[in-house]
Amino acid sequence: MSDLKATVDNYLAIWNEADADKRAAAAAELFAADAPYIDPLAAVQGHEGFAAVVAGAREQFKGLSFELLGEVDAHHGIARFRWGLVTAPGAEPIAIGFDVVVTGDDGRIKGVYGFLDKVPTA
Repeated sequence: MSDLKATVDNYLAIWNEADADKRAAAAAELFAADAPYIDPLAAVQGHEGFAAVVAGAREQFKGLSFELLGEVDAHHGIARFRWGLVTAPGAEPIAIGFDVVVTGDDGRIKGVYGFLDKVPTA
């Protein structure tokens, strides 16, 4: 479980990384090359697809960050967790999601499947 908690922490760190080159390097290390990322707003595959989704979210939500809400529930290379998009650490999230991360035998992410529980209002 601790390995999957670290995977989730590293995954969220990618979303919070301001530097695109650092995000790309971290994603290449954490994700399998052909890993899909699927949520209600996007369905992409591979490092470039994931990078584009993260870049779009960072552009749309400038100055906000993603943080883990609660504990990571994990078994057999699968982790599920809730995250919040916040204006400051510990602040009330403006968005909340639930992601499932599937890892391969090598510990790299081989798929992310996300759900949105709370979305920002206009």
